[in-house]
Amino acid sequence: MTKQVWVLAVALLSVAEALERVLAQAAPLPAEEVPLVEADGRVLAYDLKARRTQPPADVSAMDGYAVRAADFAAAPVRLKVIGEVAAGRPFAAAIGPGETARIFTGGVLPSGADAVVVQELARRDGDYVVMEKSTSKGRNVRPQGLDFRAGDTLFAKGHRLNARDLQLAAGMNHPLVPVHRRPKVALFATGDELVPPGTEPGPGQIVYSNGFALAALIREEGAEVVDLGVVGDKLEATIAAIRDARAVGADVLVTTGGASVGEYDFINRAFAAEGAALSFWKIAMRPGRPLMHGRRGGMHMLGLPGNPVSSYVCAFLFLVPLIRRLCGRSDLAAPTESAVLGCDLAENDERADYLRATLSDSPNGPVATPFPTQDSSMMAPLAKADCLLIRAPHAPPAKAGSRCEIVRLPR
Repeated sequence: MTKQVWVLAVALLSVAEALERVLAQAAPLPAEEVPLVEADGRVLAYDLKARRTQPPADVSAMDGYAVRAADFAAAPVRLKVIGEVAAGRPFAAAIGPGETARIFTGGVLPSGADAVVVQELARRDGDYVVMEKSTSKGRNVRPQGLDFRAGDTLFAKGHRLNARDLQLAAGMNHPLVPVHRRPKVALFATGDELVPPGTEPGPGQIVYSNGFALAALIREEGAEVVDLGVVGDKLEATIAAIRDARAVGADVLVTTGGASVGEYDFINRAFAAEGAALSFWKIAMRPGRPLMHGRRGGMHMLGLPGNPVSSYVCAFLFLVPLIRRLCGRSDLAAPTESAVLGCDLAENDERADYLRATLSDSPNGPVATPFPTQDSSMMAPLAKADCLLIRAPHAPPAKAGSRCEIVRLPR
């Protein structure tokens, strides 16, 4: 078997460079047609054209009487009622001079009629109706094609569908819509020390938590999760889990833990054994330095650190944009914004910092205050955080009240 060559970076990559490499190897997944009830949040793979004209004919916008505006040269007028028009029950006869038909909202305007007088302005007198005020052509009428016409392109390729869009697509007479296939993301953790929630941990054991956050994040982004569970610290077991991910047809494999250089860190060796081409390993950020990305055939492989905060932050910054690209979305990374720094910060080192912080209001905009302790094992501050405060490598000391850059976390 031919040995695969790894592509390793000599120096630590910046966050921007690492994200660029992740996305450079990703493209929207092929199209599939899905029912409207399954299309919310999905991205169109092709333009969507109207299959019908709406409304298909001139219809009444009000309950009232279909009339000829020409009959209203002088008011009041007295017209003979020759029929009734309800929505879905058109009137076959034409409206002639001196005639009218009772009509209800949505009813097709009879031939000869060109306006509708609302019922509040009409007084019924047996087979006749008296109208005191004049009207004009087109009054209270929704003309044919007012909303859209057959053949109109109402949604462009790449548009992400929402609830209002589904209403319109249904009105366009589309029972199915062409969208990019949902990515399938396989997920497993490594570590002999991990036990499931509800278990009483033994000496040296910890409760497994990363997978629950990652699976929720993956589903929120519209991807399917295949949870492969927890794998022990053995090379053979790690290789077997990678093969399981390939066997289920995963578009992305996400691992947590085992991505560093310790004797029990097997992810890099397992990736190599399976012939993965690594695009980078280790990046200049905190938390999350031992982040790994590669590909094996058509499967993207993202090795996240094992510490809970590192795992989530790396998934938020790299996995979410990857999933969005595969889904066909153009809004890949969460936007950054300016905020007011809530406390003094010391000079930064060579890595970009992503500090968990809370947000409060001020006349000058949101105030971002980092938690005093930023250890990557601490889940409580992450759960309470509103945003990540971004500090560039080698950033100088910063004073409270100065401007800073943040990215908001999902809520």
